[in-house]
Amino acid sequence: MSDPPPAAPLPDSPHLLLVEDSETQALQIRRVLERAGFTVARAASAEAALDRLNRDLPDLVVSDYHLPGMNGGELARALRLNVRTQAIPVLMLTEASEPGLEREGLDAGADAYVPKSADTELIVLRIRALLRQRGAQPGASGVTPDASAAGFGEGVGLFRRARILLVRDAHADEALATLLARDGHQVDRVAGPSGAAPLLDAAPDAFDCIVVDLQAAGFDGIGFCAGLDRVRQQALREDAGRARPGLAAGGGRAGTFRILGLGDGDRVDATALPAHAYAAGVDDVVSGVAGVEAVALRIRAVVRRKLLQDETARIEGDLRQRQAEIDRAREEAAASAAKAALAEALAQANAELAEANDRLREAQGKLVQAAKMASLGELVAGIAHEINNPLAFILAHQGTVERLLAQLAVLPGLDTEAAAPKLARTRERIASMSLGLRRIQNLVLNLRKFSRLDESEQQSVDVPDAIDTVLALLTHKLGTGITVTRRYDAPRELLCQPALLNQVIMNIVGNAADALNGRDGGDAAPREGRIDITTSAADGAYAIAIGDNGPGVPDALRERIFEPFFTTKPVGSGTGLGLAIAYSVVQAHGGTIAIDPVAGGGARFTVSVPIPRTAAP
Repeated sequence: MSDPPPAAPLPDSPHLLLVEDSETQALQIRRVLERAGFTVARAASAEAALDRLNRDLPDLVVSDYHLPGMNGGELARALRLNVRTQAIPVLMLTEASEPGLEREGLDAGADAYVPKSADTELIVLRIRALLRQRGAQPGASGVTPDASAAGFGEGVGLFRRARILLVRDAHADEALATLLARDGHQVDRVAGPSGAAPLLDAAPDAFDCIVVDLQAAGFDGIGFCAGLDRVRQQALREDAGRARPGLAAGGGRAGTFRILGLGDGDRVDATALPAHAYAAGVDDVVSGVAGVEAVALRIRAVVRRKLLQDETARIEGDLRQRQAEIDRAREEAAASAAKAALAEALAQANAELAEANDRLREAQGKLVQAAKMASLGELVAGIAHEINNPLAFILAHQGTVERLLAQLAVLPGLDTEAAAPKLARTRERIASMSLGLRRIQNLVLNLRKFSRLDESEQQSVDVPDAIDTVLALLTHKLGTGITVTRRYDAPRELLCQPALLNQVIMNIVGNAADALNGRDGGDAAPREGRIDITTSAADGAYAIAIGDNGPGVPDALRERIFEPFFTTKPVGSGTGLGLAIAYSVVQAHGGTIAIDPVAGGGARFTVSVPIPRTAAP
């Protein structure tokens, strides 16, 4: 027999598992296979082969049919029942000549049946053909698998009928088509390549198996098969270069159809036919003289393997797709968690920024109020100083005027009777001037007391005197319609910051006066008001209570009146800083300020600060 043409390129060093109980035959077969470039592992029984398959999977299994324990058919059947091994090709070897043995092996799941007595080159070529079929399987020979592999795309069911094309020089045997149709396959019959061309050009991937008459008189069967194999290999290369393999309208994947050749054992060149056919890309060769049932059996084996590989690819694709969906879900969950964390961090940052803005506004308010009070203090101190100088001058000369009037009354030659009334009126005017000057003098003194803003250190303060000073400065607000009652039950002296104490009392009393006069946005007309100021000391705390009979503070606003810039006064009548600064001042002293309703209407502010131990009564 002449050497066959070179086989198509295969993956480097395919791994084969040889299952042979005979040491001698195993050695002979192993040497043949290793010389052919295969890596061969051997198992002495089917059970040992299954144990080995638990560790690693070969590219192909070569098994003797007659084995101790499980036979080769049972081994093939076990491989087909496991999803991990069901796509591994199985080549069955036997020396027996029992009728029906080949059919039994193929029915059990073997992909090919070769007698041990066959030419060793034919065995190698048969193995290469089976491995070439495996190369068309997604995931083998470098072909990238895809979730839509094996043609199970959208609209394609999990179970489908195989489509078979019979190419012969005459109409295919009706009996063969009937047997194949009985198996549930779709059968197309054409007379030769000219009849097959339109079908293959329209959808070359629509067929699962193409049966070609290799020795037809009307066309070159071997050449036609070689052309089919080139189309298949080109499609496989294109699939390997794309991220997603092409899908066929009929359910198959481009380039994955199987080629089965029909030969005539009675022809002279029939012995060389299988070698040339396998080299041309044919996946299996069957003699036409074997009978219709034998041909149908071989076609069933080829189609069964094709559909099995498609199902394996579909399962792997589904698993990959589900894994991809899981990965996407995890990525989306991680992205959502990151977005949620970012949103939470942003919300927290916004809250911190808002809080910082509130603190900044509060600090700005305090600075503005402090600057205003400082400016007011400087202005008051300057005015008091400027008033005090001419006031001292006037008071000094007042006594001189009074002494001169007394001397004028006893001057010789003065008409006493006529001058007496005029002198009396002059003395009355001077007395009124003295009263006014003393009032100015007291006002200047109060201004000087209030303007002590530079006295930031704590010192002993006369609380009643400080309250009276504030009331004197608020006379214009209190007017004649507001009565102020004072009751000082606590000791007069308190260790604190004098200017800050003045500021707290002035803010609270000023707000009470505005409420009573209708300038707080409440009553439109003034009312006969009353402000009660009391001091008390108990449990180490000094308390100053300032109450009024005004409209009071609604419950909804009671917790907000100490907020910076919050005010109930009309626009332009208040800054909303007075009570906020008073609250801060009291806190700076380590005390508390509270507001409570008064029976019959009104509100009472209670300022309580701790009494230093050194100043405790």
